Amino acid sequence: MASLGDLVRAWHLGAQAVDRGDWARALHLFSGVPAPPARLCFNAGCVHLLAGDPEAALRAFDQAVTKDTCMAVGFFQRGVANFQLARFQEALSDFWLALEQLRGHAAIDYTQLGLRFKLQAWEVLHNVASAQCQLGLWTEAASSLREAMSKWPEGSLNGLDSALDQVQRRGSLPPRQVPRGEVFRPHRWHLKHLEPVDFLGKAKVVASAIPDDQGWGVRPQQPQGPGANHDARSLIMDSPRAGTHQGPLDAETEVGADRCTSTAYQEQGAGAGGSEPLVTVTVQCAFTVALRARRGADLSSLRALLGQALPHQAQLGQLSYLAPGEDGHWVPIPEEESLQRAWQDAAACPRGLQLQCRGAGGRPVLYQVVAQHSYSAQGPEDLGFRQGDTVDVLCEVDQAWLEGHCDGRIGIFPKCFVVPAGPRMSGAPGRLPRSQQGDQP
Repeated sequence: MASLGDLVRAWHLGAQAVDRGDWARALHLFSGVPAPPARLCFNAGCVHLLAGDPEAALRAFDQAVTKDTCMAVGFFQRGVANFQLARFQEALSDFWLALEQLRGHAAIDYTQLGLRFKLQAWEVLHNVASAQCQLGLWTEAASSLREAMSKWPEGSLNGLDSALDQVQRRGSLPPRQVPRGEVFRPHRWHLKHLEPVDFLGKAKVVASAIPDDQGWGVRPQQPQGPGANHDARSLIMDSPRAGTHQGPLDAETEVGADRCTSTAYQEQGAGAGGSEPLVTVTVQCAFTVALRARRGADLSSLRALLGQALPHQAQLGQLSYLAPGEDGHWVPIPEEESLQRAWQDAAACPRGLQLQCRGAGGRPVLYQVVAQHSYSAQGPEDLGFRQGDTVDVLCEVDQAWLEGHCDGRIGIFPKCFVVPAGPRMSGAPGRLPRSQQGDQP
């Protein structure tokens, strides 16, 4: 099975080959991916049409609509392939199926899915009339065109008058199709991960064994032994496997290959009477962070410190602590008393206090949305759902895409397929309280 990176790379190179008019190269790339998703099958079908091979195009569009039974544009293009093969009854059936997938809407805009094309209801009805003309159904064809005219965008010049006049004179109509050279393209969010990365980087020494080392940013080696305030971070590499990122309020982030660890600490001078030494608190959220806090710190102080190292949504989670013992489980911390018990239990634990910010997959939920249309996952990174499903939003990827959680699955999906389920959450993550859900599906 091809990796996601291989799939996106072949997809991107195939789209570039289409732009150059290199049909053979594009077909090799689109068809060479094992178990290609529906959008790649659609792309292959469009290229076969451009190459003058409607039979091969028909097979590709068959695969596309089999993998995604809601792909209206797939049925539309399969109808075009059947039309070119003089299979007019099959073409008529495909155009009706495309219209059915529009579900009464005037159009489906595929731009956010990577195809620069808006499938209009009037356009599908025009093709219905084209197939009806070839079948000698002149009255039905004229009726289809009148319905298409009623779907024409308001305020624009209706261009179907000449088509209706031609049908009334029993002339044939050529079908409309996706514009030449337009295919589904991978999202830029995927493409940015294909850029080469320097995994070596440069070392950055933050602790030195030389007492008088005057190097910029280098701290002398800390004393070892009982009572010493020892900072365990001895060496941090400035690279993708172990890089540093300077954040607000003296917060450093160490990025690993499989996790991201952030250490936030507050620089405070010791008073004459001595001050309580800082201890480490680790929190599992979207990634793991290590916080330097005073032993016995209250809940509000921990959340304030957590906010210096994590995005603002990380503070919305329900905090829990890991109970001591080999079979330790996560115990919720709903109030201050629970946190103080956690501090007492952590005193005997060598790893200190361990907290968890609970949400979907350990991640906080920003808000919820309801699916206005069904969406079929096109790859392992996508989140598929059905119309009416409620989705927990975990991240706003960009203006067009969201990352969410539904039925135990996490993935990305187009924002245009959903509508807000209610007001954004200001408390703990999860489902909206019943008092705020109203009559939502």
